[in-house]
Amino acid sequence: MQKAIFIYFTFINIATFVVYAFDKYRSIKKGSSRISEKELHTFALIGGFLGATLSMALFRHKISKTSFLLKHIAIIALWIGGLLYYFFELNALNFLR
Repeated sequence: MQKAIFIYFTFINIATFVVYAFDKYRSIKKGSSRISEKELHTFALIGGFLGATLSMALFRHKISKTSFLLKHIAIIALWIGGLLYYFFELNALNFLR
């Protein structure tokens, strides 16, 4: 199960990184259709928040748009909260004791 979760998160973060990079490319190439912000946030929400953050930082994509950044930060906070709950409330760290 842990291996499947690791593979999923690796795949979704690589895919999200590529999607954000592609949208940045399309933003430079005028007249091209873009990926909607809703779709970009969906990729981050389903687990690609690390790939999204890395792509945003590396390509300077969507970093000057405050509303987009606030939603992205909320998604990261949601994931951090969920992970903290998983590891501490559900005692997923029992193997460390």
